Amino acid sequence: MRDITTSKEKLLKKVRKALLEKRDNPYPNLEDLPMYPPTDEMLEVLFAEEFTAVSGQFVFCEDEVQFIENLLELAEERKWHKIYCWEPALQDMLKQYDYPFFETDKDFDQAEVGFTLCEALIARNGTILLSNGNAAGRRLSIYPPVHIVLAYTSQLVLDLKDGFKLLKEKYGTGIPSMITHVTGPSRTADIEKTLVLGAHGPKELFVFLLDG
Repeated sequence: MRDITTSKEKLLKKVRKALLEKRDNPYPNLEDLPMYPPTDEMLEVLFAEEFTAVSGQFVFCEDEVQFIENLLELAEERKWHKIYCWEPALQDMLKQYDYPFFETDKDFDQAEVGFTLCEALIARNGTILLSNGNAAGRRLSIYPPVHIVLAYTSQLVLDLKDGFKLLKEKYGTGIPSMITHVTGPSRTADIEKTLVLGAHGPKELFVFLLDG
């Protein structure tokens, strides 16, 4: 009698047989193997290189005064007037230096800049780890055409898993409902394979890294 079993049926039989057989994991230490070669480069330098490579704009500041001076110079150059900041720690810093900003969402549809903190900076690929675990929520890092992040050297980690470790240490069991990682400004090449910045979020992304 001719065998009329199809190739698909043969494959499914092999899969069922494999599921019924119990075997030891051939790679028990796979998760412990490094994904990347080791690096001796300083995290600040590595992050700056990777972040600028994806069209991010990076500014290192030695202290708060230098940060405010850089921010004032940038805002004057770009003629920014509607900078929104909702996180108390950032608000206190800006108020200390009499820097004008919007602390509510009034006229938010006219926002030019969203100014936030972050959870961590991932040096390996120039990524910013964000969450809605603070007053900035979900909107401030997404809606305005420019997103400015103030981060500290203590938030620099090498890999994404190290960033999640910081999150767990900070929030414990109360992990925020939204955690995202941002690598450069929003972009797409879906339309005729032409790269467009600002397609689904901010067109420009700045990181001010403060020593501390």
